Formats: sequence, structure tokens, C-alpha cells
Amino acid sequence: MTAATDSTAPIWEALRGVLDPELGENVVDLGMIKDVSLAQGRARIAVALTIAACPLRDQIEGDVVRKVTALPDIDKVAVDIVAMTQAERTELMERVRRRARENAGATRVHPTTRVVAVSSGKGGVGKSSVSVNLALALAARGYEVGLLDADIWGFSIPRMLGASGASLTANEERVIQPAAALGLSVVSTGLIVEDEETALMWRGLMLSKALEQFLRDVGWSPDMDYLIIDMPPGTGDVQMALARLLPQAEMIVVTTPQKAAQKVASRVADMARRSFMPVIGVIENMSGFTAKDGERYDLFGKGGGAELAADLGVPLLGEIPLDPEVVIGGDEGSPVVRAHPDSPAAAAFAAAAKTLTELVPPAAADSCTSRIAILEAQLAALP
Repeated sequence: MTAATDSTAPIWEALRGVLDPELGENVVDLGMIKDVSLAQGRARIAVALTIAACPLRDQIEGDVVRKVTALPDIDKVAVDIVAMTQAERTELMERVRRRARENAGATRVHPTTRVVAVSSGKGGVGKSSVSVNLALALAARGYEVGLLDADIWGFSIPRMLGASGASLTANEERVIQPAAALGLSVVSTGLIVEDEETALMWRGLMLSKALEQFLRDVGWSPDMDYLIIDMPPGTGDVQMALARLLPQAEMIVVTTPQKAAQKVASRVADMARRSFMPVIGVIENMSGFTAKDGERYDLFGKGGGAELAADLGVPLLGEIPLDPEVVIGGDEGSPVVRAHPDSPAAAAFAAAAKTLTELVPPAAADSCTSRIAILEAQLAALP
């Protein structure tokens, strides 16, 4: 990008009035103006778009011409449209994601609540059972825990918690109240449909709007220590909306031991980091099966979770063994952490919860704000 000279400085300033309609920021700060030249009243401006065939090309080009033509001594404006390089596109999107997080609107999730998004690169790795049992293991340690089922289409949390008959209600202020299940505060689209076989045929915008409502219209307790979010698989609309709406969110990546699952899981970690969402650690699910005779069978391979954690530079929080009771408990609404606390799977979930609390401990009761509140109360009591 060329620097402004005395003659072109007014043009650069005028271009700050041209907004990218989609990104909501001016084209100069977005780095879309690559060159400005002026000779004998004729300005030439090079504008870089994310792709040359951008649908907004005509609007941006027209705005550039109008803004610059309005300047004195400018007789003609020529606009050269070029396409950004891959590196420039990546830099632009990182800037936009960072700005979205910084300007995120308020939610009803208290700032001191630890938000943990349980994510996977693809379906079928047991992400929901990990979310449920991890949440219950945290609650067993004495923490107040919420569980948000953000898998809008593929909701399964109500069944796994035995809460299929529950529903969400609203108080007089039209604030949605979470359902209570096994000591957790639970929100899921499965609690607003007639039955769990109802298909939600929603497009991407409706998915992100549903998540937004769950965060902004639900009366989550201000005393909640952890909010576990069961994410849909992949790197789509809900994931991007979460990164924008909850800047304090952090991610756990769930994978199975085989190489293929590990490589797919790395994509969701890449998305998290591009969205400035820290990755806390990795949980390997279905890590192996131990028969009654003590023989271990690595049905899905071995070591994928540890390898992924090493690649990402984060801890391996746990290796959850294959256990029929995990499946049975999920189907019957009796999670293994509650129904069989002495089982190897329950022990692995308990260990993962303990490690999680050490990595991201709940906000201390003796925080700065609490000290201010105490001080204010003391001052108010003075004669």
C-alpha cells in the first residue's frame, strides 16, 4: 500500500468515508486501498477485494468514485479492482473477527462464568456424552454448572439427562428460565419442540440467532461457575456466532484415537484460534476397550488424542475408555458419572473435570469487584 503524499492525503481521508457494506468498516482501515495517485486532476485508485467477482464490487466502486469526485480539483476518478492474495484475505478476516469479539453485545452470561465450548471436527466422536458427563463431574466437585445444547439441529442433551419431558419457561419479564436436570441448568432446542423426533429445518442465520437468544434471553445464574456448551460438529455458523457473542469462551476439542478423526479435529482448533478463542485442551473419547479378562483392545487405534494435543501445544485432559454404560446411560437419561461413579469411564471424566478446574479455575470469591462491594458496604455503614 502506498503512503499518502501531500497531494493524495485528501483522497485517503475521503476514502475513509467508504464502508465495506458487509464488514461495516471503512476500506482504508481494512487495507483494501492499495494505491492512490493523482495527476492533472485525475485520480487513480487501486481497490483490493476479497475476490475479484465480489457481489459488492459495484457498490464499493461507485462509493469510491462519488467520495473522491466530490473533492475540489478532482476531475476524474479511475478505479482499478484487484483481488487480495490469500495472505491478505487471512489478515483481513482475522481483523474482522477480532473487531467482532471486541464489539460483542452483552449477554446474560455473567463475566465471571467460565465458558467451555466442547467441540469436534465431525460428528460421531461422542461430543455430547463428553459434554454431559463433564458437566456432571464439575457439579460433583461442588460447582454451579450450566449446560447449553448449541447443536441446534442435532440436539440430544435432554434425552441424555432424562429431561425430555421438561420445557423452557419465561418469567414476567420475558426472561427464559433454564430447565433443571440432575443439578444442572439446561437449555436446548430439544426443550422447545413438541418431541425429539421433530426436525428443525433452519438455515444458517436462524441457527446463529437461536444461539444468540440462548445467551441473551436466558436468565443464567450470575453465580454459575461453569457453562458447558455442547457445540455442533464442524466450523460453521454456530461456531462463528459463539466466538463473536462470548469473547470469554474457551474450547475443548474432542477426538477419537484414529488419525482421520485427529486431522479433522485439528480444523476446529484452527477455527478457534483464528477467532481468538483459546483452546484449553483435548479429550480423547473411545480410547480403548478393556474386556472382563483384563485384555485391552484399541478398536479405533491409539494415541490420536495425545498427538493432537502435542500438535496444538495444549494438555490432554483425559482419555475416555469405551464403556457400554456410557451409551446405555445416554439412552436412558442416566449418565455414567451419576449411575456408575466407580466405573473407568466415570473416573476418566472426573479426572478430566479436575484438570479443567486447575487450568481454568472459577472466579475467586475474593475478587476485585467483591472487595469493592465490601468496601462500599463498610463506607455506607460509617456514621
